[in-house]
Amino acid sequence: SRATAMATSFVSSSSTHGGGFGGSSRLSSVRTGGTYRAPSIHGGSGGRGISVSSARFVSSSGGGYGGLQNLNDRLASYLDKVRALEEANSDLEVKIRDWYQKQAPTSPTRNYSNYYNIIEDLRDKILAAAIDNSRVVLEIDNARLAADDFRLKYENELFLRQSVESDINGLRRVLDELTLSRADLEMNIENLKEELAYLKKNHEEEMKEYSNQLSGTVNVEMDAAPGIDLTRVLSEMREQYEALAEKNRKDAEAWFFTQTDELNREVATHTQQIQTGKSEITELRRTLQGLEIELQSQLSMKAGLEANLRDTEGRYCAQLAQIQSLVTGVEEQLAELRCDMERQNQEHRMLMDIKSRLEQEIATYRRLLEGPDSQYVTGRARAGSAAGSCRQLGLPGSPRALSHC
Repeated sequence: SRATAMATSFVSSSSTHGGGFGGSSRLSSVRTGGTYRAPSIHGGSGGRGISVSSARFVSSSGGGYGGLQNLNDRLASYLDKVRALEEANSDLEVKIRDWYQKQAPTSPTRNYSNYYNIIEDLRDKILAAAIDNSRVVLEIDNARLAADDFRLKYENELFLRQSVESDINGLRRVLDELTLSRADLEMNIENLKEELAYLKKNHEEEMKEYSNQLSGTVNVEMDAAPGIDLTRVLSEMREQYEALAEKNRKDAEAWFFTQTDELNREVATHTQQIQTGKSEITELRRTLQGLEIELQSQLSMKAGLEANLRDTEGRYCAQLAQIQSLVTGVEEQLAELRCDMERQNQEHRMLMDIKSRLEQEIATYRRLLEGPDSQYVTGRARAGSAAGSCRQLGLPGSPRALSHC
């Protein structure tokens, strides 16, 4: 027709590029002369590409309604595909959510509360076993200390017994010497007694002999000088011998008693010194034994405290390592959350950009539909409803969808 021949060329295009699951979206509208090209949209969702190719129709006063109807049909098919993709996106979100609920380490389905009582029981048993072990170690140490104490006491008593035996042997030697000295003195006394008896016997024999001689002689009185009185001389000799014998006896007895007293004093002095030395040695040994026992107890206490210190350090090091691992895990989770928040923020900005671009293209599409052929109100209404229904596009790595107003 003449309107078709006089048609002017008009070209209007608007495009947007955005990340929707690794794809792109493009919406274009072209009018060249009397020919309209339907908008072309290319996009991808989860590796699924959608494409609405352009369709040409001739707008004229007689055939414009058929071309607009074709455009509306293609737009309706596009909206059907969009709704299908929205449903697929929803199914994919449900599947991803189920997968995360099943595979996530902090899934609420994994309830470990049943193991808490078992863990507490095992921990109590381990603690009780450790206490029993420490008690057994202490009993072993006490038994060892008691054995050492008894061994020291045995050694001390054995040494005391040997010392007493050596002292007894020494006193026996002194007693033997005293016995020998007493025997010698007794022999001397016996010899002196025998000598005294021999002298008495000789004196008696001499007296008898002199008496016999005097009885057998004739008394002749002569006027001469007085003679020697033999009786008196013999009496004097006898008295001298008796005095000498008594003196020797007294001297021997005095010497014997003096030697005996000196020996007794020496024995008493040495015995007292020996007893004093023994008592001092006993006290020193008891003091040494007490100090050794105290030293052993202090050493065992030190060893026990060192063992407890090592156990405490090991336990607290293990707890510190566990807490450090928990802190590291929490820090890693926090870093992952920050990365997720940054990524979601970036995706949100990208989706807002895509939303603005889509709104611009929808506005352009409306302007194209509101061209000179205003009689096609039905087509414009469908385009408006289509623009209101197109709301969601997904992005890779996130099951969330974007809603367009």
